[in-house]
Amino acid sequence: MASTAKSNKERVREHRARLRAQGLRPIQIWVPDTSSEEFKREARRQAQLIANSPFEAEDQAFIDSLQEWNDQESETWRNEK
Repeated sequence: MASTAKSNKERVREHRARLRAQGLRPIQIWVPDTSSEEFKREARRQAQLIANSPFEAEDQAFIDSLQEWNDQESETWRNEK
């Protein structure tokens, strides 16, 4: 009896075809390896610079305002559904 199950390769091909039919296209991006020691050292270095900055409170207030803005936008979006 012949197998009717599709191979993983065929399922992926069909999935990608459906996405393309929806007007999407695949992209590949390279991002930092956040598990590398080099990345961790640099993140710590930059965090220390910010923490010791005379503008730290102002910088944190700005970041907090972005979160509040995002929360408001998310709530508006949820209510529009």
